Amino acid sequence: MMPGPATGGAHALDPLIALRPWEAPEVTSWGRLPMNAVDRRPGALSLDGDWRFQLLPAPDAPDGVWARAEVPGAWTLQDTDDLPQYTNFRMPWGDVPPASPAANPTGVYEREVDVPAEWAGRRIVLHVGAAESVLLVHVDGRPVGISKDSHLAAEFDLSRVVRPGRRATVRLTVVKWSDASHIEDQDQWWHGGITRSVLLYATDPLYLADVTARTGLDGELRVDCQVRHAAGTLPEGWSVSGELDGWPLTPDTAFDRANAEDGRVSGFLGEARLGTVVPGVRLWSAETPELYGLTVRLHRADGSVADSTHHRVGFREVEVRGRDLLVNGERVYFRGVNRHDFHPLTGRTVTYAEMRADLAVLKRFGFNAIRTAHYPNDPSLLDLADELGFYVVDEANIEAHDHAHELADDPRWTAAYVDRVTRMVLRDRNHPSVVVWSLGNESDYGANHDAAAGRLRRHDPTRPVQYEGAAKQGWADPTVASDIACPMYAPVEECVAHALSGEQTKPLIQCEYSHAMGNSNGTLADHWAAIESTPGLQGGFIWEFWDHGILQRVNDGRPAGRGGAGQYADGVAAPGHRWAYGGDFGETIHDGAFIADGIVFPDRTPKPVMYEHREIAAPVRLERAGDGLRITNRRHFRGLDRLAAEWRLALADGGTLTAPAELPDVPPGGSAALPVPFDLPDDGGEAWLTLRVTTAVDEPWAPRGTEVCVPQVRLRPAVATPDAGVDGPPVEVDEDGLLVHPLLAAAPVLCLWRAPTDNDELGGMAARWRAWGLDRLTREVVSVRRAGQDVTVLAEYGTPAGVVRHEQVFTRVPGGVRVEESAELPDGLDDVARVGSVFETVAGLDVLEWFGQGPWESYPDRSAGAPVGHHRARVDDLFTPYLRPQESGGRHGVRNFTLSGPDATGLAVALDAPRQVSVTRFGAEDLAAAAHHDELVPRAGCVVHIDAAHRGLGTASCGPDTSAAYLVRAGTHRWSWTLRLL
Repeated sequence: MMPGPATGGAHALDPLIALRPWEAPEVTSWGRLPMNAVDRRPGALSLDGDWRFQLLPAPDAPDGVWARAEVPGAWTLQDTDDLPQYTNFRMPWGDVPPASPAANPTGVYEREVDVPAEWAGRRIVLHVGAAESVLLVHVDGRPVGISKDSHLAAEFDLSRVVRPGRRATVRLTVVKWSDASHIEDQDQWWHGGITRSVLLYATDPLYLADVTARTGLDGELRVDCQVRHAAGTLPEGWSVSGELDGWPLTPDTAFDRANAEDGRVSGFLGEARLGTVVPGVRLWSAETPELYGLTVRLHRADGSVADSTHHRVGFREVEVRGRDLLVNGERVYFRGVNRHDFHPLTGRTVTYAEMRADLAVLKRFGFNAIRTAHYPNDPSLLDLADELGFYVVDEANIEAHDHAHELADDPRWTAAYVDRVTRMVLRDRNHPSVVVWSLGNESDYGANHDAAAGRLRRHDPTRPVQYEGAAKQGWADPTVASDIACPMYAPVEECVAHALSGEQTKPLIQCEYSHAMGNSNGTLADHWAAIESTPGLQGGFIWEFWDHGILQRVNDGRPAGRGGAGQYADGVAAPGHRWAYGGDFGETIHDGAFIADGIVFPDRTPKPVMYEHREIAAPVRLERAGDGLRITNRRHFRGLDRLAAEWRLALADGGTLTAPAELPDVPPGGSAALPVPFDLPDDGGEAWLTLRVTTAVDEPWAPRGTEVCVPQVRLRPAVATPDAGVDGPPVEVDEDGLLVHPLLAAAPVLCLWRAPTDNDELGGMAARWRAWGLDRLTREVVSVRRAGQDVTVLAEYGTPAGVVRHEQVFTRVPGGVRVEESAELPDGLDDVARVGSVFETVAGLDVLEWFGQGPWESYPDRSAGAPVGHHRARVDDLFTPYLRPQESGGRHGVRNFTLSGPDATGLAVALDAPRQVSVTRFGAEDLAAAAHHDELVPRAGCVVHIDAAHRGLGTASCGPDTSAAYLVRAGTHRWSWTLRLL
């Protein structure tokens, strides 16, 4: 700790503190400037960096001991005693709105600023990008202003409290809890601090107060400008000019309100309009993100430039027509994801480069839409969405989850609802990527939403409005504020039924669906098959992009902070660290691992579901058409240009063949016939043809050669080849009827259990399986019979739901043994995790090679993104490190596999049919007993599962379970496999 000046005195004497704004719903701001769309970041003086800092126990506590803090950054991640806390919808304290707790961490930031001498005579403004949750500003001990709303910038005019050429002391006091926290009750970590950049900038006294650009499909551009003067009254003779990529804009003299008719100044706000029509305009869409550079200049009476601003605009149109949401007249699919501002070291503080990396990953995996959950994201995100091409649902910072019903109609919060929605629109309305406004999230529905929607439509009538809470009055209700039916986690069957009912009046685009917690996102392909075949359904937004694991030092349980850079890779925290979730920082009120529900790990490593989504969203589809092929362009606005391809033929017994492929000229939505590029060999084995599609040129989001999709068709099915028994070493079993084999450390036995996924736990299945005793089955041998080359072992497993009979027949075959198995599950054991065999190998078998689906993890209801082929991986790389250890690493549709060591010796397994197989270093009991990966100890050998049936994953942690087709039912299950030495 280090001392520093105490410039503000005791907080209890401060006139801003005396307002107690953290307890007053009607105090949303004081001294804060209006929001606008003029970007002042270029040329501003950055105040980011090292600030003096003290963390006080309450807002009205006297000054304490000074330390240092990094701005921007949350103090909860900077070695303070106030640590992160995660809740989903519960407030971290029990008081009802508008109360905040007496123990209220308050951060005081202070630093000196040298105000440039050349700013003399100019208007000087302080910009604080974001502060959680109440911001109080002082300069040289003088109160300047107050702001609420943790996710939008606050600006304050300092012209009267600083002197150019002199040093000023800026104090920013941030109160963590407030009445505003009750409407910032989002599913995320609670932090405190200044989380976006702090800037100081200057303008001429005559300045552009706001600029609004509106575009049309015919190339029409209209730019409305608002002009103010620091002195209040506008001077005479000012004017506005502009250009679009060098093309001059024309003033609209009929609209010009610069001066009154008699030459007198018309007031304190001047308005002017510029316009043009761009011939042959290039339209903006997520597929074709065409941008034009707009420059607007404000001139004094003598013609000199007083102020200017630059914007990137896109020409596009968004409208709801009937039950379709149209972009540029086309009904597009929203392949979306919900995204928070997040980083595992810095919390909600993210850099431009990190946001660009976020969007590049999404683009590479087929996403075209983002919902800013559940607040306006950093403004740079929209700059990048404009450039890279994303449809954005821009969401206001309103979520009253714990007290949603009470606050929706409470007039004390009306101003806050309207203020947050309005400021978002004023900041973001010039971005072509923003196609829909959202009134917030999970806050019931009431008069406050209607008030906010009315103000929003006044400011921007060009975009539709959505709000999930309005769905409680029915998806088709025309009286609610939402132009789009945007429910959460509605079963796809209900969505289809609504679309076919004849009652649908609005586009149905789910704001959240397919919850990505742990090993999840089952039935995603089925969901999209229904969307693409049902008019009225247009997609949705997966919850969510990130696993919000915070990097934690294991030795002291504290966040690693910025010093943790490099302490993770490939989704895994390095030794001595782990990914923390709710409860890991000593919180008593928390919601556990529910914060780990993303499609990428905390370090942005893609989870296996990303490959599933990539294939579902593939711009190129391939299917059989008679003796040939049919290729389809699934894009909305562009052909197959800028894509390259290669054919790959995977033969069950003959490796993989490749050949160049030339993509035909297929318009959006069109198809073309192609011949099969290979002559199949006559051996009659299974054959799969894959079209590997890549980027043909460097894209802003991926270098040339980046894989885009791998559509696949089967050219020839498998042919059964019975494996007859022969003379040789007899099959050996021990006194318990267990197979004895030189490469097996544990013999194959029946398994009906998996380490519960998050969906299994939260959906209630794991509790049922434990009640049945499936995690601790006891095997009792009934009989061991020998007949020639065969050994038949009958065993029983007793459970509270009935007895399971398991039979194994071992037969000698060339080089090994064939294992034929059956399991009879009583009616009481309906819907188990799996039915199959589990065994453990000796140490030294480190490489798995298989023919089947891969190379990444796949499961029965999440396998569309895993093409059939020959695959190879290290056993240690097969396991997927979901933040809470659980079932993972499975490969669906495996036909055969080998496990080998460095000398190429090992074992080979051939399966009777495509089966679910997993090979990892962990048993189900190891995974189920661990809360974090640092608690796991890998086994020396490999734990191998061969499943006759494996339950789908579903999304039951928040949303529908898997469909009935992917359940493992009672009855008799049969499977067989052959084990040989390599």
